[in-house]
Amino acid sequence: MAITASSRAPQAAGSPQSERSPFLRTTELLAPYQPAKPLITLSLGEPQHPVPGFVGPVLARHIADFGRYPIAKGIEPFRRGAANWLATRFDLPRAIDPETELLVLNGSREGLFFAALTAARHVGERNGRPAILIPNPFYPAYAAGARAAGCEAIFLPTTLANGFLPDLDALDDATLARTVAIFIASPANPQGAVASKPYFSRLKQLADRFGFMILSDECYSEIYTREAPGSMLECAGPDFSNVVAFQSLSKRSNLPGMRVGFAAGDAKFLGLFHELRNVAAPQVPVPLQHVAVAAYADEAHVEENRRLYRIKFDLADQILGSRYGYQRPAGGFCVWLDVSERGGDEAAAIKLYRDAGVRVIPGSYLARPQADGSNPGAGYIRLALVADSETTAEALHRLVEILD
Repeated sequence: MAITASSRAPQAAGSPQSERSPFLRTTELLAPYQPAKPLITLSLGEPQHPVPGFVGPVLARHIADFGRYPIAKGIEPFRRGAANWLATRFDLPRAIDPETELLVLNGSREGLFFAALTAARHVGERNGRPAILIPNPFYPAYAAGARAAGCEAIFLPTTLANGFLPDLDALDDATLARTVAIFIASPANPQGAVASKPYFSRLKQLADRFGFMILSDECYSEIYTREAPGSMLECAGPDFSNVVAFQSLSKRSNLPGMRVGFAAGDAKFLGLFHELRNVAAPQVPVPLQHVAVAAYADEAHVEENRRLYRIKFDLADQILGSRYGYQRPAGGFCVWLDVSERGGDEAAAIKLYRDAGVRVIPGSYLARPQADGSNPGAGYIRLALVADSETTAEALHRLVEILD
């Protein structure tokens, strides 16, 4: 069925309840209950592996740089280091120009939010009310950016039937003609699906034909247990037009509290993006950018990070088996479990918290209702395998014991 203007979420999806933080909603859902066992939290995707050993020494060497304002675009060593990493990691059509095609970010979240505002200005007048397309379930910053930009958010269901990625062939021309941007996440959060090169190429063709931006969230690209995920930049053409990719050190380098990432791609878009961020966005402290330079120059800690996640997914394979529709994800560190036959996602989250001391997040809280009232996240729970392997194994054993 085509995704048209009539397929957008109904009024209920725009209600205050549906727009609130899924983590706050989970806290309120579980507030009346007390866990029967010591609590294990799998609801928050906050990496808990060790911080790389080089962080402290690099900060110490550059401590005096906390005494000056950072420039918004990022210091030259950071931009050059991030561009070099992109060229090494991905099969790009050409090297990224660190002067015009890459900007430092205060983590990818603020970049994704401000990118929606920039896209509305960059793309200009549309044939109808400007729209931003968002996978459903989705990262909350996408919808917040669309709303701030004054664009209609059109939610594209990502289900098992379509490989947990938006069905591009279901988009009709009328919707695409008024599209300002599409957010795409690969690996996807929460399902871990990875877009193929043909998928990226098809998306690029649509963006070029209809003149909208592709905002590619790739912050999980370095966490995988099989093949390395690709980048939208690989299929963006020699000028990277209509494509910007977003990266972060939070997951790759276990540095969620450092808040450093970057955006790379379309130079014209990034010029406007820089203008907006120069007056409105948080700057990135120079010492943190130097840590990022060291992080992007080192792959040993990233390989160790992947090894630790691989151990935990091996445990999930053994403990969960084929229960709850479990499949080892292609990327990311989340597990997406179907608990529709265990009372639904809210009931399962309550039962796991109350009886097993395991905190998970209901899938419906990560998504919005579609026009027919269905919620693509309903009936699922999301687990983030961020704790150590022993804790993860204990949590998974408890989960099976309680849900079975």
